[in-house]
Amino acid sequence: MDSAADQTTVLPAVEATIVPEATTAPEATVAPGGVPAPGVLAQLEAREITAWFGDHKVLDRVSLTMDAGRITALIGPSGCGKSTFLRILNRMHELVPSAQLAGEVLLDGEDIYDPGRRLIDARRSIGMVFQKPNPFPAMSIQENVLAGLKLTGTRLKRSDKDDLVESCLVKGGLWNEVKDRLDAPGGGLSGGQQQRLCIARSLAIRPRVLLMDEPCSALDPTSTRVIEETMLELAREVTIVIVTHNMQQAARVSDRCAFFLASQGQPGVIVEHGDTEAMFQSPQDSRTYDYVNGRFG
Repeated sequence: MDSAADQTTVLPAVEATIVPEATTAPEATVAPGGVPAPGVLAQLEAREITAWFGDHKVLDRVSLTMDAGRITALIGPSGCGKSTFLRILNRMHELVPSAQLAGEVLLDGEDIYDPGRRLIDARRSIGMVFQKPNPFPAMSIQENVLAGLKLTGTRLKRSDKDDLVESCLVKGGLWNEVKDRLDAPGGGLSGGQQQRLCIARSLAIRPRVLLMDEPCSALDPTSTRVIEETMLELAREVTIVIVTHNMQQAARVSDRCAFFLASQGQPGVIVEHGDTEAMFQSPQDSRTYDYVNGRFG
């Protein structure tokens, strides 16, 4: 393994899954009426993140602050470690048996990889929406929204569940399209609707951070526009980090950008990060300028 690992404690790979822990998880803190209490806006900070798959180093000493209540876009060519970095932010990297990492991920100053912190707590605070919509096909729309509550051990009264389903579908930009067929299969929705259902499902456990891995890559322009509008609305109450290859999308929705790049045979690093407008209009590095203007990648 690279000598850089000697500078930081390396965490061994763990085949973790949320389900076994959830069977013994205590009930989450709830607000009056039984709905999980929303937290204050959260700041997420990665410090000196180095990551490997086996002997292959994919990220090298990456540090980035993702501001509370803002949308941070991770941009860069394929294979530069953006999605790996995103998965590290909620402890999904360690699901790969050969994966290892060094560094820290701080949620409001507390390391989510601290041995004293439970995996389920990280997943409850930091939700994720994947590139390909993944609703549970055998579950109804309503059951899909509520699925995360079972996994995190949260119990609600029936009336509170109904309110939560409506609230999350409204925030996910889907309520008006499905409110009269909540018992219909989630897998029967269109691709864009399925992605918004997955967003609503992630919101049901009241995460403080929402990670989105190319959520619009397989969608048509109309669905993409609706999801972008949803992101802008959600940023008022949750910190969002999005991976995107669409430079127009990054410019439209994000407040800040981080440009990842991996030279041939070398691990990914952050070349430059900062306010989105500055990154697109007057980047400090010529490689950033070339990438955002479509000259490579």
